[in-house]
Amino acid sequence: MPKSLVTSLFVAALALTGPAFAAGVKVAVVAPEEGSFASLGRQISAGAAFQAGDRGSQVIPINENCDPAGGEALTKALLASGAEAAIGFLCTESLEAALPALAEAGIPAITVSVRSDILMEDALKKEWPFYRLAPSGKAEAAAITDAIVANWKGRPLALIDDGTIHSRELVESVRNGLAEIGITPVFTDTYRPSQEQQVSLVRRLAKSGATHVFTGGDRNDTAVIARDAKAENVPITLFGGDTLNAADLDVPLENGVLAMTIPDPARSSEAAAVAKAMRAAKIEPEGYVLPAFAAVSLLEQAKDQAAKDGSSLADALTKGTYPTVLGPIGFNSAHELAETPYRLMRWQDGRFVDAAATGSTE
Repeated sequence: MPKSLVTSLFVAALALTGPAFAAGVKVAVVAPEEGSFASLGRQISAGAAFQAGDRGSQVIPINENCDPAGGEALTKALLASGAEAAIGFLCTESLEAALPALAEAGIPAITVSVRSDILMEDALKKEWPFYRLAPSGKAEAAAITDAIVANWKGRPLALIDDGTIHSRELVESVRNGLAEIGITPVFTDTYRPSQEQQVSLVRRLAKSGATHVFTGGDRNDTAVIARDAKAENVPITLFGGDTLNAADLDVPLENGVLAMTIPDPARSSEAAAVAKAMRAAKIEPEGYVLPAFAAVSLLEQAKDQAAKDGSSLADALTKGTYPTVLGPIGFNSAHELAETPYRLMRWQDGRFVDAAATGSTE
């Protein structure tokens, strides 16, 4: 499908549900060009640049080295670019270095990756124009807690973690959220991660009477627990966080394992035409490709809104909900996504599918 045709179809679709695109926006795309994160940087750059010229937008690549020592150079490059906005930012260090200067210049920044709650708290306190397409750190725990209340209330519940900082904090946040509404797990435990088997943990779970288990562990440990529970004939439903949305390592994930994660946007109806055109152009719409594309289209629409009401580009980002390939996007007063992107998903035959659509949340 020709680029111009896809652009026309995409813009026409957006016009049915929201404001038309502006003439274009000059965007600095901050992404690693070398090193261990270069492949992710290429995803951001490809998504941002795809058809941007057809819509009159201009993207300016800015190298991100994710090193605090490179903060001054990054800031100078951003200010010298003449950009109206900046997107990308895989690393917290880059944002911490650049945000004060971007704020002074009135240049909004949109990250596709950084989830730090502390950084956002600082940005709000100092009135920096910082927004993110990535969910906040607190959003995952809130979505997990809501799912447990909605689907497992009254079930014998276990909460387990692997002792790592992320796992412990996630499980503790879920525990506190459940405690506020009077739900207490029948079993809690910290297990040793990266073990070849977890039979003793499975037997402790069986002894506790728990039938529904939330784990803050990673995909491989969760796969091992699911495998050993099946081998021991212990009927438990396993539920994990966003870390389960990863590749299989030593043990494949069992069908039926639940995860609170973000669905693959390339499979959505909103992104179908763009994803098809990207593949035709030899660009796989994976990882950060579609989020970066969405960030550019979001800025284009916000610029159009700003032109209509005389507001700044940064203010326009919070003045409405804009249609994108990720679905409708709006920001709340805390500059977070107004609607959580997390969904309860179920592993089935090699991929995560919507749990509610399959009727299987137990």
